[in-house]
Parts: sequence; structure tokens; C-alpha cells
Amino acid sequence: MSVLRRGPRNSGKIVFSDTSPYRSRRLDIEADEVSTVAYLRDPGGSVIGAAWIANHEPAPAGLDLARLGAGRAPALPAALTSEPGGRGPLDTTALEVVWFEEGDGAALLEDGEPLCVIPGWSDLGRGLPGYSRYATGQGPFALPFGGTDFEPQIGQAREYWARQRDAAAWGDFQQSALGHLLSRLGPGGQYLHDIARGQAGGGPLVAVSERPARENRSYTVLSTLGMSRQRMPAAGPQEDGTAPYDRVELALACTLPSGPAGQVLAWLAPHSWRSATRLLSGGVMPWSDRAAPFPLGDRWAGVLLLDDPAELTPEQPGPDLSGFRVGEDSVRWLWVVPITADERALAAKEGSTTLLRQLTKAGRSWVAE
Repeated sequence: MSVLRRGPRNSGKIVFSDTSPYRSRRLDIEADEVSTVAYLRDPGGSVIGAAWIANHEPAPAGLDLARLGAGRAPALPAALTSEPGGRGPLDTTALEVVWFEEGDGAALLEDGEPLCVIPGWSDLGRGLPGYSRYATGQGPFALPFGGTDFEPQIGQAREYWARQRDAAAWGDFQQSALGHLLSRLGPGGQYLHDIARGQAGGGPLVAVSERPARENRSYTVLSTLGMSRQRMPAAGPQEDGTAPYDRVELALACTLPSGPAGQVLAWLAPHSWRSATRLLSGGVMPWSDRAAPFPLGDRWAGVLLLDDPAELTPEQPGPDLSGFRVGEDSVRWLWVVPITADERALAAKEGSTTLLRQLTKAGRSWVAE
């Protein structure tokens, strides 16, 4: 498998390439006179996933180890392909890439028909290649389509990106989400539009809604608006238990000025789609902008994400934000709790459970002050 990880050193020529709308993945189609392979790469060019697409000459009886040892793309053995005699080179004008909703996986189509599919959970290091139209058996470089029908998923992806371009669809979501926040947190204050893409690009459309302090609440709550329109990436068969976090929004409670607090959400909101990783309860995120201090003050060096603030302070539960849905999926709010550099280091060494226990013992509030 390591030979496919060489990526940029492969001797094949890139004949077709496409980048995901979130800029977190690039699909390169590399070919030489023997075979064509699709590589799913991260922004740095490292190969994340791959799928053999086709042989262009008669298939070998077994793996060509000399070819693999030279770092060249594999030719699938005759027993594993429906085209043992090979097929002609791809016509790049007939190719189309459809990125899935999460932005970390894609389907390559030829004349509108699936040619290969590399899901976001494809991982060569775990022996999980993508799927190929011409593969007939399970091998290290491609899985057969078999009984898997990708047409519905591809159709849903097309519909998703069409909705993303539809201003009316955003307006419908916005009104629904604002109505939910009104019912849970009361009237809104400031509203910051397109904070994620406006800051650095490459992420989904996300806004921030401020809910000022009220008679029964001494703190302001800021919430993202838009993260839940798309499922977070990096979910697959190897990630059991993450399905409840397919769709999330972020919330931050504070008695500080809302402007800096909004900057924290603007930093975090696009992270999942830029890095193709999930935000989960218990996750610790280090502040990544070395050129600027943490927006809420120099004391802080990152954040802890919590599904329920009562995990930190059982005697001080947070507002109930449950009940919002996007399609058939429930949306969860992850609460953002600032942490210091020492606390971040503790989480890295001993885990977030130990950090949470220490913060609770120290009487730390989940409200930033």
C-alpha cells in the first residue's frame, strides 16, 4: 500500500484534476500507457485515498511488483477486472467530478456514469481503497461496485450543491434556525453574516447570531448558524458512534463583548470542512493563529468542546437547544469553553476526560468571563 502513498513521485501524468468546494481535498487522475488511477489528496499533496480505474493493456496474471516497487500506479490482475484485455485511455472531456456533501469524498463520472468512487473514509493505510466500475473482486487497489448503487448518493450530492447555490434555500434555513434560537434563547441582537467564508474562504456559509443577556440569564449566548446545513466530513464505517454529530452548530456563552466571542466562532466554524475532520464533544482545539492572540484574551490558548455544559458544572446547566432538525437529522450544539495553554497540554497528555475532571474540581464555569 505504501507505494500508492508516494503520490507526487508517481511517474504517471495527471490528466484530470478537481478540487473540492471546501478546498480540503483534490482528486487527481493519473495515467500512463499501462493504467489509470484516481488519487484523493489533502492540500499538501499527500495521498489520502485512491482507486484503480482501468488497465490500458492486457492485465497481468498477478501484481506487477517491479512496477509497484518503482512507485508507479498498479495494473489490476486479470482475475480482479471485468476488462482483462484493457480499455482505451480516458477521454478527459467526458469526465465529471461530483463531490459529496461533506467535501471529503467524490465520484468520478464518465459520460454521466460512475467510473470510480472514493468515499471520504477511504484510507490506504487501513486497506480501504475506493470503488471502481471495472473491479470484480476485492483487492488492495479497488473494490467492486457490486451491489452498491452510488446513483442515489450522487444524485443527492448534486441536489445538495444546487441548494447551496440557491439564495432562497439559505433564507428558508436561516428563518427556521433563527426561529429555533428565538424559542430557546429569546430575542436576537447582532447578526454577523458569512463569518466563516469571509474570514479565510474554503468553508460553508456560516453566520453568527447573538442572544443578549436577559432577566433570567446573566450571560450572552452566541451561536453559529449554517454549519448544520451540511454533514461534517470524516464519517464512515470505521467511526462508530459519531453519527449523532453529523450535523452540529457551536455556541459560546460569555459576559465579555460579543465581537471577540464572535471571532472565536468564526475561527472554529469552518475547521471541520477545511481539515476533513469532525468536531466532537470532548474535543480540544488549540488556537492556531500565531500572529494574533486568542480573541478573548492572552490567558487562553484554545477551547474545549462540550455537548452539555452540565458535564463541567452540574449545578449550572446550560440552555436546552435541542429540537432543531435538518431533514431527517437532529442538530447538536457544541458549547465552546476557553482553556489555557497548561490545560491544553494536560488534555494532550492525559485526555479531555482528565481535563474536564480538573476543570470541574477547580470550579471553572463554562461561561467565558
